[in-house]
Amino acid sequence: MTQEIRTARLTVLIDPRKKAVFERLCAEEDAVPSQVVRRLLRRYIEERLGKPWSPEDVSMPKRKAPARAGSKSRQIRPR
Repeated sequence: MTQEIRTARLTVLIDPRKKAVFERLCAEEDAVPSQVVRRLLRRYIEERLGKPWSPEDVSMPKRKAPARAGSKSRQIRPR
């Protein structure tokens, strides 16, 4: 099995209380939070792809094409 390359950073903003609970639970299983996040991401990817993940797998789920500039279907985000 090919080893995964860990060079990309993912920044996630979460509630500080949820972070504290997450870190405590990770420590209880003797894992650092990044290990658990990688495991959760891998599980999510495998569920969405419907097959086991491998680093060589570059297949991506099909996405809708982005709306063209000037299109009336643009989403307006509430403030």
